[in-house]
Amino acid sequence: MSSVALIDSNLHDLQLLNKGKVRDVYATSDPNLLLFVASDRISAYDVILRNGVPDKGKVLTKISLFWFDKLKHVIPTHFVTANVDEMPEEVRKYKDTLEGRAMLVKKAKVVPLEAIVRGYLAGSGWAEYMKSGTVHGIPLPAGMVESQKLPEPLFTPSTKAEQGQHDENISPEKAASIIGQELYSKVERAALQLYKEAADFALTKGLILADTKFEFGLIPGADGTEELILVDELLTPDSSRYWPAAEYSPGGSQPSFDKQYLRDWLTKVGFKKGLESGPEGKEGQGWVMDDSVVEGTRKRYLEALEMLTGSGL
Repeated sequence: MSSVALIDSNLHDLQLLNKGKVRDVYATSDPNLLLFVASDRISAYDVILRNGVPDKGKVLTKISLFWFDKLKHVIPTHFVTANVDEMPEEVRKYKDTLEGRAMLVKKAKVVPLEAIVRGYLAGSGWAEYMKSGTVHGIPLPAGMVESQKLPEPLFTPSTKAEQGQHDENISPEKAASIIGQELYSKVERAALQLYKEAADFALTKGLILADTKFEFGLIPGADGTEELILVDELLTPDSSRYWPAAEYSPGGSQPSFDKQYLRDWLTKVGFKKGLESGPEGKEGQGWVMDDSVVEGTRKRYLEALEMLTGSGL
């Protein structure tokens, strides 16, 4: 395990195509394959913290690989290999940096929706329910409480915003109008099945999967049509809300293995909308986590990995 966080991958001889909140995406010598590198960067409320969480990228990669394999019968994925020795020659020389945190993946045309599935009433879903009794415009029974299990898992898509912009919760009808009804139906069906199977399995490991976000892409199929596949990360603490089942108590917020710990700390130290670039009076300087927050966040990510997979890094 490392005590130093990898903030930037810096693979100088490779073409960096995109630097996301967590992932760096590089081109490879194969035009159909991309290199995904999970850094140790961490973000909350669309703020990327200046310091990272050591080994976080390795935890995310290991959890994604675990779920890619477990759910491969539901839908094909973009995953090709995580073995650096099997990657294109120009990638292999960075093995020391990439080991445990890189995936070679199929290049896909990303479907412009965040495919969110909610099994419990939490987060922005709870906030909307308190105002209007709905989640993404979908009516729910009256009298529900925070963190309560929903009658059925809900597919609640949002727009896929550019970095620095906020995703916008939208109704299923609006989502279908953006990508077309046929594709929307395929995405909804796959997302709900992925969520249900993952939630059932997680529960056997003492974890409640309250909600999660999937991303999908299209690649050329063997018959000339476009094939829908799963892309990006899968069911990690960055993209999902995991709660310890033993401590579950509806009627309030739950202890969690996701970024809620970091969000709570940011709020406590004065973060609010409009201060994304740094604390009041220090705008432009960014936000830096206290050491205790780095360690607490790291511990939660590692615990989620160990509970889900039965092994650590």
